[in-house]
Amino acid sequence: MQHILVVDDEEDICEILKFNLESEGYVVDTVNSAEEAMQKKLERYQLFLLDIMMKGMSGYKLADEIRKRKKLQAPIVFITAKTSENDKLTGFSLGADDFITKPFSVKEILARVKALLRRSESKESQEGEETVIRMEGIELDVARKRLTIDGNREDLTPIEFQLLHILIRNPGRIFNRDQILESVWRDVNVTERTVDVHITRLRRKLGEYGKFLVTRKGFGYCFEMD
Repeated sequence: MQHILVVDDEEDICEILKFNLESEGYVVDTVNSAEEAMQKKLERYQLFLLDIMMKGMSGYKLADEIRKRKKLQAPIVFITAKTSENDKLTGFSLGADDFITKPFSVKEILARVKALLRRSESKESQEGEETVIRMEGIELDVARKRLTIDGNREDLTPIEFQLLHILIRNPGRIFNRDQILESVWRDVNVTERTVDVHITRLRRKLGEYGKFLVTRKGFGYCFEMD
């Protein structure tokens, strides 16, 4: 049974989400602050629904804690009244998987939650043809979802892993932004600029090997060692 944590300082929203998600068969816990969320055993949740603007610690900060300190890879969805592109890019740069604006449609949230959990389960069960992909000092363990650079572990979000995986397993092949969005984000509604943000983050994590993530201006991106 899949567990979901809802973090929002509006109790009414927590109650609405809890009722509807539990009606779909999920186990749902709710808290009204990021500080309360940090007291939970976050490892037990398969998905997080986070408000951004809350008293005390923000949803952005909580997402950063989940990804960097706790090193958890469960999908994160921001539900917020903040609607600018920069707000969304900030959320995605912190490792979020989706961004839903208030007021929201309950049906839309249920559909996106199902899609993200289905994608997460697919990643966990999918081993792929190769167990480990090695390119010079890069080692991508497909089964364990781990990236190692010159022997040092580098943490990836689920989106970053999928993006690197699709490029590195097809060396030399150019993927345009639409193809990447379709393959990595699927039915999650994000802009093409989000791809650029994640490519930049991946290059940084790959260190000296970031040069292998090549931009083909007017065409897209590829993993190329020549």
